[in-house]
Amino acid sequence: MPLKLSAGKYRFVLVALLSAIPAFAADLVQVYREALAYDAQYATARATAAAGREKQPQALAGLLPNIGASGNTFGNDTRYAVTSNDITGFSVKKNYQNRYNSNSYGVNLTQPLFRWQNFVQYDQSRLLVMQTEANFAQAGQDLILRVAQAYFDVLFAIENLRAVQANKTAIAQQLAQARKNFEVGTATITDTYESQSRFDLATAQEIAAENDLEVKRYALRVLVGKDPGELHRLKPQAMMEPPQPASMDPWVEAAERDNFVVQAQLAAAEAADKAVDINRAGHYPTVDVVANYGYNNGPGQLGAGSIDTVTGQVGLQISIPIFQGGAVNSRTREAIARRDAERAGLDSARRNSALGARQAYLGVVNGLAGVRALDAALVSSLSSLESNRLGYEVGVRINIDVLNAENQVYVTRRDLAKARFDTLLAQLKLKAAVGSLSESDLERVNTLFEAP
Repeated sequence: MPLKLSAGKYRFVLVALLSAIPAFAADLVQVYREALAYDAQYATARATAAAGREKQPQALAGLLPNIGASGNTFGNDTRYAVTSNDITGFSVKKNYQNRYNSNSYGVNLTQPLFRWQNFVQYDQSRLLVMQTEANFAQAGQDLILRVAQAYFDVLFAIENLRAVQANKTAIAQQLAQARKNFEVGTATITDTYESQSRFDLATAQEIAAENDLEVKRYALRVLVGKDPGELHRLKPQAMMEPPQPASMDPWVEAAERDNFVVQAQLAAAEAADKAVDINRAGHYPTVDVVANYGYNNGPGQLGAGSIDTVTGQVGLQISIPIFQGGAVNSRTREAIARRDAERAGLDSARRNSALGARQAYLGVVNGLAGVRALDAALVSSLSSLESNRLGYEVGVRINIDVLNAENQVYVTRRDLAKARFDTLLAQLKLKAAVGSLSESDLERVNTLFEAP
């Protein structure tokens, strides 16, 4: 009998089915592009960069004219008394009241001619913008590395779970075989106990691997805002290229010069130099061109009519600071100390960048050697497993030998997967160390992956 659903139940089933489908199945580049639009940390860096770029227009304003306008209108009520002598010689006091409106407006212009701190501040603003751009570029590289790390973590967690589950399956088969052999009298109960112990341990490892995979998936989801779904897997015979140039020194030299952290710190140190000049300029005179235009409308004497007054002024205004309580000297000393701190920070950034380049370079070189070694170890482990199985069947190997050989195969497979992912990540970190990591590098790595 066909199943009939009401409209409400049909919608419920449809929503349930759709919610069970992963949000998307993507490769490494697609995941990165999703993170580019969603990641909160990168969004913070983007907004911070937009704010930092405004330093230059703000500094430019100190070199441009300032124009202001003002105006007012008042209702006035004036009362006054006039005392005079009449013809008889007596003094007479007369009271007067005058009510009128007065209006005025004015426009003033100030054009700095010589304000040394404004000129230096404009130069400093360009350095601050350079620092902002370098920090934003570094944030972009960090996003690529975070996405790659999270992506590889999920894939390794999958490989680890598969290895644990395969090991558990093999142990279960060995446990069943050991029980059967014990029942027919061709093996001792010790084989059964050993297999059972290994099976229980594999069950615990499977639970831990499943939990780890769930955590790694959620970490990737935090970056992209979606269920990552089925990720593309590394090709079994993926070939990874050694670093070019194949020498550590050029990479270290490039890192000390081109790393974005170094560039940001260099701009900060140079901006700190400008800050010293800005504060010293507190002792210098300033010269401005000043122009004023004003209009005023008010009453004449004793309220007789009104008078319109128009004034205009153009001239130079010079201001010479003499003594400000020692504030200028104090701020200058503070700026010098901050400059020294920024220079020390630049040395630290260069050293850390060189260290990062060395670590990444060695990570790639040693990683490639490790992958080759583990490839050979996997072949040897498979041969050993086959030999132990054969020996167990003919009675020259015991059950524990087969279990150990099987476990070695799965451990080698897991270690090989980790070595491949670590080497790929080291390649990306090496590019980041010299400030050249970009989406194109991620696309190159992405060619080593294929759909599951």
